[in-house]
Amino acid sequence: MRSSSNTSRYGLRTDCWALTISAANTIIKTLPSKQFPPDFIFGAATAAYQIEGAWDADGRGPSIWDHLVHTDPEHITNKDNGDVAANSYYNYKRDIEMLKELGVSHYRFSISWTRILPFGRAHYINQRGIDHYNKFIDELLANDIVPFATIYHWDLPQILQEHGGWLNEEIVDWFADYARIVFENFGDRIKFWMTINEPWVHCYFSYGYAVYAPKIRSPGVGFYECGRNMLLANARAYHIYNDEFRSTQGGKVGIDLNSEYVYPASDSIEDIEAAKDYLAFQFGQYMHPIFSKSGNYPQRLIHRVAAASTAQGYNSSRLRSFDEDQINYIKGTADFLGLNHYFTKYVYRNSSVIGMFDVPSTDDDTFADSYMDESWPSTHAPWIREHGPGLHHLLVHIKDSYDNPEVYIAENGVSTTTGLNDPTRVSYYRSYLRAVLEALADGCNVHGYFAWSLMDNFEWNFGYSHRFGLYEVDFQDPNRTRTPRKSAFVYREIIRSRTIDYEYDPDPYAGGSSVLTSSLLVLAIVVVAGLFS
Repeated sequence: MRSSSNTSRYGLRTDCWALTISAANTIIKTLPSKQFPPDFIFGAATAAYQIEGAWDADGRGPSIWDHLVHTDPEHITNKDNGDVAANSYYNYKRDIEMLKELGVSHYRFSISWTRILPFGRAHYINQRGIDHYNKFIDELLANDIVPFATIYHWDLPQILQEHGGWLNEEIVDWFADYARIVFENFGDRIKFWMTINEPWVHCYFSYGYAVYAPKIRSPGVGFYECGRNMLLANARAYHIYNDEFRSTQGGKVGIDLNSEYVYPASDSIEDIEAAKDYLAFQFGQYMHPIFSKSGNYPQRLIHRVAAASTAQGYNSSRLRSFDEDQINYIKGTADFLGLNHYFTKYVYRNSSVIGMFDVPSTDDDTFADSYMDESWPSTHAPWIREHGPGLHHLLVHIKDSYDNPEVYIAENGVSTTTGLNDPTRVSYYRSYLRAVLEALADGCNVHGYFAWSLMDNFEWNFGYSHRFGLYEVDFQDPNRTRTPRKSAFVYREIIRSRTIDYEYDPDPYAGGSSVLTSSLLVLAIVVVAGLFS
């Protein structure tokens, strides 16, 4: 239990976020062992463009990522692309075998918009795409794996981008038509839906800073327009499900939001306010309109963008407001929160921030900069350092600020290079799963955890240079052979025992996936023997 209302179990003051991180890192290793609840969900996650391949097979149309990698290959590390990727379109049965080997109960995947609607709109439905996902979903269920589907994971049909993409308000209608089709065709078997994956990341890097497809640079206007349309699109899809499908299908619809956690760099008022602004501009931009009791954007976000817009000579705020009907239409449009979390930062605001950012931009509107503690373990990904307590604090923040909604950790993981021995990933998973246990002990309403990722995949601009997989994929092999890494064995053991055993040290080279399969067979024999003893 907490030692006081303003202090977490790590001795970290949550009222003003004056934090003793070194103490947290020491204490977390000595906490008594705890178990995950019997009904806590363990899963693995992927996304369509990153693993499926078969980019032009069976009537699939081109997405914005197909367009980018084919027209500007130099933009991607090693000129990699997702044309074949892990070839999961054809290897999906092996993927499901891997899920069985791990012992997960749920699989988070995304549906490719362009497989279903090659021309983006509902006037032509590709039956071969429908057939593929029907086979895939049926195979999951036949193996007792619950499908957890994302409707949109960044693979917008290129033809819709040519009409403005997420900067065109009509996309709310386009997305609604697409969502209705997947509900109609798959909702009898899919009971967990997430509408949109990481809207902040997609808008920031795709329509703000021209890093991801479709490479639109508009960090102070397009970024906000993209987000506004995504909130309205999520709401439309939610209401469609609620009005037309919920009574017969009985599923749930959520949204998948990313968030870092942030600590103020000092106990100064400036740094504390900077940390609050940072969370409001990233997480709060989407969380507050949907999950808060009042709805709408956070007031500090509204005020800061309006003030900056006025100072820059705009006649109105670059953050277009919602009217009262829209606020109420968006509020409450998620049955649960999918949360993607990878890292934590320190945030500060002082004179050094002046002139640092583009004007106008969301970064300049926030007017804060960040850094990571170099004492936190580094990883192959320069943007990720391991700091599990940050996830715990984020979950407590969600509980305290948004009436403790139902939460699923929809993505959490770290990249390595090639090789089966991945101690960095093992340490990372243990640290963040420990944080989930602590959040559960603090009363956070966390229902599940999905490891990112089931297998190595096309990691957007980084191509295949960053490997996030529990399973290594041999991209030089036409068969795209998958082999479990050490982290796969460790994750499997956590799922089996529902505890985190820091002493468990499997050898990933002692037989590959056959070891996983053999271990599961031995466990099954023991269970069956117990039934007849």
